[in-house]
Amino acid sequence: MAGLHEEESVWPVQDQIAAYLRDGILNGDFPPGEKLPSSRDLTEMFGAAAQTIRNAINMLEKEELAYTRRGAGVYARQHRQRAMEPASYKNPPGDGGKYQWITAAEQKGLAGKSDLLAVEEVVPPAAIRDAFGLAEGEKAQLRRQVLYLDDQPCELVEVYIPLDLARGTPIAENRKIRGGVGRVLLEAGLPPLRCVDKVAARWPTPEQAKALRMPTKLPVLRQFRVTYSVDDRPIQAEIMAKAGHLYELEYEF
Repeated sequence: MAGLHEEESVWPVQDQIAAYLRDGILNGDFPPGEKLPSSRDLTEMFGAAAQTIRNAINMLEKEELAYTRRGAGVYARQHRQRAMEPASYKNPPGDGGKYQWITAAEQKGLAGKSDLLAVEEVVPPAAIRDAFGLAEGEKAQLRRQVLYLDDQPCELVEVYIPLDLARGTPIAENRKIRGGVGRVLLEAGLPPLRCVDKVAARWPTPEQAKALRMPTKLPVLRQFRVTYSVDDRPIQAEIMAKAGHLYELEYEF
């Protein structure tokens, strides 16, 4: 690690230090309760001043990844990042009950819930228009909600549905739907037969940062999913922004 500070970087040194320690905590190289490298060690690694190191530690404390024991040093905290399995949550609950992600959270001892923020007809982003084959200016139904784990916002979800599938159904009503949009579409004879996910790491938009209460300058996982049904018709498209310090995605091939 020696000499890292000598490499030219677009990142301020305090961000480099925070990234190094954060990666070690999330990867398990610094287990919960283990003392993190000392200020002297970090100075040797990064050539950083004492205040720069303190700024990095403050970031980790805001993210609840580290804590300070006065006179003893800085220690790794049990992190809250959870592995989610998107492929397991494709189908709506058959009995109109809880979402699969809530059931999965409860099995891990967590409490999951959602808050509905908006239901409206909007001109969707270009990626949604392309998925649905809409012309510029055409609208789709939008349902926006925030998901929580143990009262911590972890995901901002925008669900888009073609208007001909949404109008006159609970999808267009400003209320939660038992079993979700997928249940309504399933009962209309449109089961989810195929999903295509695209996942990228991005800086959050101001709306995403606010909704997810991002504690520091952390990226979000942006998951763009299109769901196809009978005759390979796209019936639903979602933009999901997941808090990067709370989520990781797990896929099995």
